[in-house]
Amino acid sequence: MLLQLGSRGSRLALTQAAFAADRLRSPGRELALVPVTTSGDRDRRSPFGQIGARGVFVKELEEALLEGRIDVAVHSAKDMTSTDTAGLAVGAYLPRDDPRDALCGADHLEPGMRIGTASVRRRAQLLMLEPELSVAPLRGNVDTRLRKRRERDLDAIVLAACGLDRLGLGDEIGVRFDPEELLPEAGQGALALQVRAGEEGLVAAVDDAETRRRVEAERACVAAVGGGCLAPVAAHHDGKVLVALVADEEGRWLERRSGDDPTALGEELARLAARLS
Repeated sequence: MLLQLGSRGSRLALTQAAFAADRLRSPGRELALVPVTTSGDRDRRSPFGQIGARGVFVKELEEALLEGRIDVAVHSAKDMTSTDTAGLAVGAYLPRDDPRDALCGADHLEPGMRIGTASVRRRAQLLMLEPELSVAPLRGNVDTRLRKRRERDLDAIVLAACGLDRLGLGDEIGVRFDPEELLPEAGQGALALQVRAGEEGLVAAVDDAETRRRVEAERACVAAVGGGCLAPVAAHHDGKVLVALVADEEGRWLERRSGDDPTALGEELARLAARLS
Protein backbone atom coordinates (compact mmCIF):
# COMPACT_ATOMS: atom_id res chain seq x y z
CA MET A 1 0.00 0.00 0.00
CA LEU A 2 1.35 3.42 -0.99
CA LEU A 3 0.61 6.26 1.42
CA GLN A 4 1.30 9.71 -0.02
CA LEU A 5 2.15 12.36 2.57
CA GLY A 6 1.67 15.98 1.53
CA SER A 7 3.82 18.71 3.02
CA ARG A 8 4.95 22.24 2.38
CA GLY A 9 8.33 22.31 0.67
CA SER A 10 10.40 24.21 3.25
CA ARG A 11 13.29 22.46 4.98
CA LEU A 12 11.40 22.49 8.29
CA ALA A 13 8.16 21.19 6.74
CA LEU A 14 9.96 18.35 4.96
CA THR A 15 11.87 17.49 8.13
CA GLN A 16 8.58 17.28 9.98
CA ALA A 17 7.00 15.21 7.21
CA ALA A 18 9.94 12.79 7.30
CA PHE A 19 9.46 12.43 11.07
CA ALA A 20 5.77 11.67 10.51
CA ALA A 21 6.69 9.15 7.82
CA ASP A 22 9.01 7.36 10.25
CA ARG A 23 6.15 7.07 12.74
CA LEU A 24 3.76 5.75 10.09
CA ARG A 25 6.15 3.25 8.52
CA SER A 26 5.06 -0.38 8.84
CA PRO A 27 5.52 -3.70 6.97
CA GLY A 28 3.76 -3.65 3.60
CA ARG A 29 3.25 0.11 3.60
CA GLU A 30 5.21 2.32 1.21
CA LEU A 31 5.47 6.03 1.91
CA ALA A 32 6.10 8.94 -0.43
CA LEU A 33 6.52 12.63 0.40
CA VAL A 34 4.69 15.04 -1.91
CA PRO A 35 5.72 18.73 -1.63
CA VAL A 36 2.82 21.17 -2.08
CA THR A 37 3.26 24.93 -2.48
CA THR A 38 0.78 26.97 -0.41
CA SER A 39 -0.39 30.57 -0.78
CA GLY A 40 1.69 31.49 2.26
CA ASP A 41 4.77 30.11 0.51
CA ARG A 42 4.08 31.90 -2.78
CA ASP A 43 3.58 35.32 -1.18
CA ARG A 44 6.47 35.89 1.21
CA ARG A 45 6.15 39.66 1.43
CA SER A 46 2.54 40.51 2.34
CA PRO A 47 1.44 40.53 5.99
CA PHE A 48 -0.49 37.40 6.90
CA GLY A 49 -3.67 39.42 7.39
CA GLN A 50 -3.60 40.43 3.72
CA ILE A 51 -3.36 36.84 2.43
CA GLY A 52 -5.80 35.16 4.79
CA ALA A 53 -4.21 34.98 8.27
CA ARG A 54 -4.74 31.46 9.73
CA GLY A 55 -4.88 28.77 7.09
CA VAL A 56 -2.54 30.34 4.53
CA PHE A 57 -0.14 27.39 4.89
CA VAL A 58 -2.79 24.64 4.77
CA LYS A 59 -5.41 25.47 2.11
CA GLU A 60 -3.63 23.90 -0.85
CA LEU A 61 -2.74 20.81 1.19
CA GLU A 62 -6.39 20.40 2.10
CA GLU A 63 -7.37 20.74 -1.55
CA ALA A 64 -4.84 18.05 -2.47
CA LEU A 65 -6.41 15.77 0.14
CA LEU A 66 -9.96 16.38 -1.06
CA GLU A 67 -8.91 15.77 -4.68
CA GLY A 68 -7.14 12.51 -3.81
CA ARG A 69 -3.65 13.69 -4.81
CA ILE A 70 -2.34 12.90 -1.33
CA ASP A 71 -3.57 10.63 1.47
CA VAL A 72 -2.24 12.49 4.53
CA ALA A 73 -1.40 16.16 5.02
CA VAL A 74 1.31 16.91 7.58
CA HIS A 75 0.72 20.28 9.22
CA SER A 76 2.21 22.32 12.02
CA ALA A 77 -0.97 22.37 14.10
CA LYS A 78 -0.54 26.09 14.78
CA ASP A 79 -0.98 26.80 11.04
CA MET A 80 -4.41 25.19 10.91
CA THR A 81 -7.69 27.05 11.16
CA SER A 82 -9.55 26.61 14.44
CA THR A 83 -12.33 24.47 12.88
CA ASP A 84 -12.02 21.38 10.69
CA THR A 85 -12.63 21.73 6.96
CA ALA A 86 -15.71 19.87 5.69
CA GLY A 87 -14.79 16.38 4.52
CA LEU A 88 -11.50 16.34 6.43
CA ALA A 89 -10.39 15.37 9.93
CA VAL A 90 -7.25 15.33 12.06
CA GLY A 91 -6.59 11.62 12.27
CA ALA A 92 -3.59 11.97 14.59
CA TYR A 93 -1.56 14.45 16.58
CA LEU A 94 2.04 13.42 17.15
CA PRO A 95 3.50 13.94 20.66
CA ARG A 96 3.98 17.63 21.26
CA ASP A 97 7.42 19.20 21.30
CA ASP A 98 8.37 22.46 23.04
CA PRO A 99 5.43 24.86 22.49
CA ARG A 100 7.29 27.98 23.59
CA ASP A 101 8.40 30.99 21.59
CA ALA A 102 12.14 31.64 21.44
CA LEU A 103 14.20 34.83 21.26
CA CYS A 104 17.11 34.48 18.84
CA GLY A 105 20.00 36.97 18.88
CA ALA A 106 19.64 38.05 22.52
CA ASP A 107 18.87 36.48 25.88
CA HIS A 108 16.55 39.23 27.18
CA LEU A 109 14.52 42.21 26.04
CA GLU A 110 15.70 45.80 26.48
CA PRO A 111 14.10 49.16 25.65
CA GLY A 112 14.90 50.30 22.11
CA MET A 113 15.70 46.85 20.73
CA ARG A 114 14.64 46.07 17.13
CA ILE A 115 12.80 42.73 17.12
CA GLY A 116 11.64 40.91 13.97
CA THR A 117 8.37 38.96 13.75
CA ALA A 118 5.43 38.67 11.35
CA SER A 119 3.06 37.49 14.10
CA VAL A 120 0.57 40.00 15.52
CA ARG A 121 0.22 37.68 18.54
CA ARG A 122 3.93 37.94 19.27
CA ARG A 123 4.01 41.67 18.50
CA ALA A 124 1.21 42.44 20.97
CA GLN A 125 2.77 40.46 23.80
CA LEU A 126 6.30 41.72 23.16
CA LEU A 127 5.08 45.31 23.39
CA MET A 128 3.28 44.52 26.62
CA LEU A 129 6.52 43.12 28.04
CA GLU A 130 8.62 46.06 26.81
CA PRO A 131 6.67 49.04 25.35
CA GLU A 132 9.81 50.70 23.97
CA LEU A 133 10.66 47.87 21.58
CA SER A 134 10.66 48.49 17.84
CA VAL A 135 8.93 45.49 16.25
CA ALA A 136 9.74 45.02 12.55
CA PRO A 137 7.79 42.78 10.14
CA LEU A 138 9.79 39.70 9.20
CA ARG A 139 8.62 36.76 7.08
CA GLY A 140 10.21 33.73 5.50
CA ASN A 141 11.18 30.22 6.53
CA VAL A 142 13.38 29.64 9.57
CA ASP A 143 16.70 29.83 7.70
CA THR A 144 15.60 32.98 5.84
CA ARG A 145 14.56 34.76 9.01
CA LEU A 146 17.79 33.89 10.78
CA ARG A 147 19.73 35.25 7.80
CA LYS A 148 17.59 38.41 7.60
CA ARG A 149 18.22 39.12 11.27
CA ARG A 150 21.88 39.56 10.47
CA GLU A 151 21.37 41.31 7.11
CA ARG A 152 18.91 43.83 8.56
CA ASP A 153 20.91 44.30 11.76
CA LEU A 154 17.97 43.34 13.98
CA ASP A 155 18.78 42.85 17.63
CA ALA A 156 16.70 39.68 17.79
CA ILE A 157 13.85 37.75 16.21
CA VAL A 158 11.16 35.52 17.70
CA LEU A 159 10.56 32.01 16.34
CA ALA A 160 8.87 28.83 17.55
CA ALA A 161 11.37 26.89 19.66
CA CYS A 162 10.16 23.55 18.28
CA GLY A 163 11.08 24.46 14.69
CA LEU A 164 14.59 25.42 15.69
CA ASP A 165 14.97 22.23 17.71
CA ARG A 166 13.72 20.07 14.83
CA LEU A 167 16.28 21.64 12.49
CA GLY A 168 19.13 21.23 14.96
CA LEU A 169 19.32 25.01 15.46
CA GLY A 170 18.67 25.12 19.18
CA ASP A 171 21.99 26.96 19.68
CA GLU A 172 20.41 30.00 17.99
CA ILE A 173 18.06 30.42 20.97
CA GLY A 174 18.97 33.05 23.54
CA VAL A 175 15.94 32.41 25.76
CA ARG A 176 12.74 30.41 25.62
CA PHE A 177 9.84 32.54 26.81
CA ASP A 178 7.75 31.16 29.63
CA PRO A 179 4.07 31.02 28.56
CA GLU A 180 3.38 33.44 31.40
CA GLU A 181 5.41 35.98 29.40
CA LEU A 182 4.52 35.05 25.83
CA LEU A 183 1.50 32.78 25.44
CA PRO A 184 1.99 30.42 22.45
CA GLU A 185 -0.22 30.06 19.40
CA ALA A 186 -2.93 27.39 19.66
CA GLY A 187 -1.38 24.11 18.55
CA GLN A 188 2.22 25.33 18.65
CA GLY A 189 4.70 22.49 19.05
CA ALA A 190 2.36 19.80 17.70
CA LEU A 191 2.20 18.09 14.30
CA ALA A 192 -1.25 17.26 12.93
CA LEU A 193 -1.88 14.48 10.43
CA GLN A 194 -4.98 15.38 8.44
CA VAL A 195 -6.91 12.85 6.37
CA ARG A 196 -10.21 12.57 4.56
CA ALA A 197 -13.15 12.03 6.94
CA GLY A 198 -13.69 8.32 7.40
CA GLU A 199 -10.03 7.46 6.74
CA GLU A 200 -8.72 8.23 10.22
CA GLY A 201 -7.58 4.62 10.48
CA LEU A 202 -4.67 5.39 8.14
CA VAL A 203 -2.91 7.28 10.94
CA ALA A 204 -4.84 6.53 14.14
CA ALA A 205 -2.14 4.21 15.51
CA VAL A 206 0.27 7.14 15.99
CA ASP A 207 -2.22 9.49 17.66
CA ASP A 208 -1.06 10.90 21.02
CA ALA A 209 -4.16 11.23 23.20
CA GLU A 210 -2.73 13.83 25.58
CA THR A 211 -1.55 16.09 22.76
CA ARG A 212 -4.98 15.76 21.14
CA ARG A 213 -6.72 16.72 24.39
CA ARG A 214 -4.66 19.87 24.81
CA VAL A 215 -4.55 21.03 21.19
CA GLU A 216 -8.25 20.40 20.57
CA ALA A 217 -9.06 22.52 23.65
CA GLU A 218 -6.86 25.33 22.32
CA ARG A 219 -8.43 25.18 18.86
CA ALA A 220 -11.95 25.12 20.30
CA CYS A 221 -11.19 28.20 22.38
CA VAL A 222 -9.88 30.14 19.38
CA ALA A 223 -12.93 29.03 17.37
CA ALA A 224 -15.21 30.39 20.09
CA VAL A 225 -13.45 33.76 20.00
CA GLY A 226 -14.68 33.89 16.40
CA GLY A 227 -13.25 34.67 13.01
CA GLY A 228 -14.60 38.21 13.17
CA CYS A 229 -12.32 39.10 16.05
CA LEU A 230 -9.45 41.17 14.68
CA ALA A 231 -7.49 41.23 17.94
CA PRO A 232 -4.47 38.95 18.34
CA VAL A 233 -5.51 35.69 20.05
CA ALA A 234 -3.48 32.99 21.81
CA ALA A 235 -4.40 29.80 23.66
CA HIS A 236 -2.28 27.21 25.46
CA HIS A 237 -3.11 24.17 27.59
CA ASP A 238 -0.27 23.08 29.89
CA GLY A 239 -1.95 19.82 30.87
CA LYS A 240 -3.68 21.30 33.91
CA VAL A 241 -5.40 24.46 32.75
CA LEU A 242 -6.31 26.20 29.51
CA VAL A 243 -5.06 29.79 29.30
CA ALA A 244 -6.05 32.19 26.52
CA LEU A 245 -5.75 35.87 25.72
CA VAL A 246 -6.80 38.62 23.39
CA ALA A 247 -4.74 41.78 22.99
CA ASP A 248 -4.30 44.99 21.07
CA GLU A 249 -1.74 44.61 18.28
CA GLU A 250 0.15 47.66 19.54
CA GLY A 251 0.25 46.39 23.13
CA ARG A 252 -2.16 48.98 24.51
CA TRP A 253 -4.23 46.33 26.30
CA LEU A 254 -4.16 42.60 26.93
CA GLU A 255 -6.72 40.38 28.64
CA ARG A 256 -5.70 36.92 29.82
CA ARG A 257 -8.13 34.38 31.24
CA SER A 258 -8.04 30.69 32.23
CA GLY A 259 -10.71 28.03 32.57
CA ASP A 260 -11.81 24.46 31.92
CA ASP A 261 -14.45 25.15 29.25
CA PRO A 262 -12.83 26.18 25.93
CA THR A 263 -16.05 27.54 24.46
CA ALA A 264 -16.98 29.62 27.50
CA LEU A 265 -13.43 30.94 27.71
CA GLY A 266 -13.38 31.90 24.05
CA GLU A 267 -16.76 33.62 24.25
CA GLU A 268 -15.61 35.62 27.27
CA LEU A 269 -12.51 36.78 25.38
CA ALA A 270 -14.63 37.68 22.34
CA ARG A 271 -16.79 39.94 24.52
CA LEU A 272 -13.70 41.57 26.01
CA ALA A 273 -12.18 42.15 22.57
CA ALA A 274 -15.40 43.70 21.27
CA ARG A 275 -15.54 46.06 24.24
CA LEU A 276 -11.89 47.09 24.20
CA SER A 277 -11.15 47.25 20.46
